[in-house]
Amino acid sequence: MEIILLLIYSFFVWLIFFKFKWLPWNIVSQVIVVTIPIIALAMIILFMNIVAPSSSDVRAQNYVIPIVPRVTGQVTEVPIEPNRPIKKGDVLFKIDPVPFEAAVNAAEATLRGAKDQLNNATNKKAALTPRIDLAKKRVEQFTQLSATGAGRRADLEQAQSDLGNLESEFLAADATESQAKAQISKSEADLINAKFDLDGTTYLAPANGRVANLALRPGVRASQLIFQPVMSFIEEDDPWVLAFFRQNELRYVEPGNEAEIFMEVYPGRIIKCKVDSILWATAQGQMPISGNLPNTQEIAAPEQRIAVRLLVDGKDKGVFLAAGARGHGAIYTEHVKFLHIIRKVFVRVSAKLDWFVAKLH
Repeated sequence: MEIILLLIYSFFVWLIFFKFKWLPWNIVSQVIVVTIPIIALAMIILFMNIVAPSSSDVRAQNYVIPIVPRVTGQVTEVPIEPNRPIKKGDVLFKIDPVPFEAAVNAAEATLRGAKDQLNNATNKKAALTPRIDLAKKRVEQFTQLSATGAGRRADLEQAQSDLGNLESEFLAADATESQAKAQISKSEADLINAKFDLDGTTYLAPANGRVANLALRPGVRASQLIFQPVMSFIEEDDPWVLAFFRQNELRYVEPGNEAEIFMEVYPGRIIKCKVDSILWATAQGQMPISGNLPNTQEIAAPEQRIAVRLLVDGKDKGVFLAAGARGHGAIYTEHVKFLHIIRKVFVRVSAKLDWFVAKLH
C-alpha cells in the first residue's frame, strides 16, 4: 500500500516540477517534497489502519467431517467420485447388509415369541379367574357343612387342595406374564438397535460438499473405530472466511461492518462481505489446566493476530471458495468514512496487480 501511495505522489511531483515546471526544483522544494510524504503517509496509514484495517492474510476454510461408519462390515458399493459435488442425502457408500438383516429378523422373531407368551399367560389368567372364584365358593360351602356335621371332612380338604392348585397356576401365569412383558421391552430395544445398525449399512452425505482423495473401494472392510475414518467429507454449505488482523486494528470493528476481499483463485475480482464476528482468542492466551505454576519467562513467539470471520454478502453470496484459498481484504468501520474511499482504491489496485501477476504466470 505504501508503495502505491509513493508512486501516485511521485507522479504528481513529476508533473509539477518536471513536466509543467510550475515550481522550481531547489533545496527548499526538495526538502518539502521529501518531508510531505513521510508525514502524510504516517498519518494516513495510522488512521486508515484503525478505521479501515486491511489484512494480507485472508483464508477460506471449511468443516472437514471424518466419516466413520456406524457398523463394521464389508463395503459393497461406493457410488461417488472424488472431487465431485455431492448433494446432502446422496449415498457415500454401502456395507453388506446381510448379517444386519438377519439380526433384524432374529429380533422380530424374538419379539413375536414374547408377545405370544404374553397372550398365552394373559388368556390363562383370564380362564383361571372364574375357576378360582368357584373354588373359593366351594371351600366356603364345605366349610359350613363341615362345621354343622352335614358334610365330610374329605370333601373340604379336596376343595381346599383344588383352590390351592388353581391359585398356584394363576401365580405361575402372572409370573410368566411379567417375564413376557420384560422380554417384550428388551426385544423391542434389540429390534430398534438392529434396525439402526441396518440403516447404518447405507451412509448418506451429511451436507452438500465433496470428498477428496477417495480411497474407499468395494471389498474393503470398514470399521466403526472412531480413529479410523474411511474418508474425509469437505462440507461446503457453511464456508468460513477468516481475515487475520493485528490486535490494535480491531478497536472499531463490529459485526455487520462492510468488508471486501479478493482471492487468488479469482484474480482481480472484488468479493463483497460483512463482518460476522471476531474470534477474541489466540493460542498464546490459552492457560493449560495443570498443577504446574505458570511460566513467567519472556515469550519469544511472535504476536499472534486476531481472526475475524467474514460472511460473503450480496450478489457474491453464492461464490465458491475452495478450502485453503488465500487472499487479501479490508474492513470498513463506521468511523472517518472518507478514508474508506482511499482504502477501496488500494484494494482494487492490489486486486488488479494480483490479476496481472496471475496473467504473467
